[in-house]
Amino acid sequence: MKMLLAALFAAASCATVAHAQTGVPVPSAPVGPIYTLDDAVLAAGGSAPASEAATAAIDAARQGRTVAGLRPNPQVQGQIENIAGTGPYSGLRSAETTVGVAFPIELGGKRSARVAVANAQLSRAELQAAIVAADVRVQVTQLYVEAIAAERRLITARDQVRIASEALRAASVRVQAGRASPLEEQRANVAKVNADANAERSARLAETARANLARRIGRPIDGSLDVGLLDRLPQAVIGPVAPVRAIGTLALAAADADLAIADAGVRLARANRVPDLNVGPALRRLEATNDTAAVFTVSIPIPIFNNGRAAVAQARAQRTQAEALRRVTALDVEQAISEAETEAANAATTARTAAGPALAAAQEAARIARIGYREGKFGQLDLLDAERTLADTRLAAIDALANYQNAQARLGRLTAPVPTPTTGGNR
Repeated sequence: MKMLLAALFAAASCATVAHAQTGVPVPSAPVGPIYTLDDAVLAAGGSAPASEAATAAIDAARQGRTVAGLRPNPQVQGQIENIAGTGPYSGLRSAETTVGVAFPIELGGKRSARVAVANAQLSRAELQAAIVAADVRVQVTQLYVEAIAAERRLITARDQVRIASEALRAASVRVQAGRASPLEEQRANVAKVNADANAERSARLAETARANLARRIGRPIDGSLDVGLLDRLPQAVIGPVAPVRAIGTLALAAADADLAIADAGVRLARANRVPDLNVGPALRRLEATNDTAAVFTVSIPIPIFNNGRAAVAQARAQRTQAEALRRVTALDVEQAISEAETEAANAATTARTAAGPALAAAQEAARIARIGYREGKFGQLDLLDAERTLADTRLAAIDALANYQNAQARLGRLTAPVPTPTTGGNR
């Protein structure tokens, strides 16, 4: 009678294990507000050193534009003639003292050319800030996805601990009832020990992933993460793929901005070839007669040693370089987008398969193995192998979902649109 009761208890325990293993372990409903990815990106954007540097670069470019629009300062000139000579010019008796002001007059459009360069540099600085913001979003997205995936892995590991514990109890009952050898209990005990160790490692990794995210955004994480983000997959796309275009991307816009700076540099180099005038009034005092007279000065440099041709040639070469780099960037961006689209599409396919048919097949195999083990048709090794396959498939599904989200984030970075400019440059 005792043997019969023990056998019935063992069958009931196996049925409990089978019921517990049905379905995928999912996070419980979050308690309190959800800390979304957009919240994390917003917090990281305000605390990222790269964002602070980009903002400082914009401020510097704005001040540079102000400096470029300033006119050159006038000069105060003083001159004493006819002193320390011989005869009537000895001493200061015949000295002629001239004091005046010289006003530089820029010719050739130098000021407008400087402003054009400054405007182009300001546009480039603002574009760089947008690039930094896009980079920050990718980095935060990857950390956020990793934190969610780590929580999912921890839930799976804890579920495996629960299953291993119940399997150990079932094996103990079977051994006590004489329906199995003590080796089955030892195997179940080993599986339980390994599950406990794996849960401990998963908990540590989940804590580290959450801490890395908090460190990156510069503040503690309030509330639960948006665990549903990991399961958002696109519908399978069937049909021709749209052609890849680099126009409108941040990378190509940066190359265009560099080319605009080079164009403005050529214009400035040409303007600098035109000599400037220095004009101004002055007063001259004649010491011998104690009289004063007005003087008007005009000076212009003679471009003998430096006529500006080398500077123009240098600016043109830099412009040619910027134009060539722009073409290279267009090719690289199109190639990178094409590869990223393929990576994201393949990751989506893998994620749909891993989280769908593959996981369903692993669950069904584990269910059949449990029933067969309960009815004595399968051995314990078959059950353990099925359970191990199911756990590996669940982890593979989590990894596939995380890989898709990361691939989508990288694709979004490559195709991020150019922000509306707030300043106008002369291009």
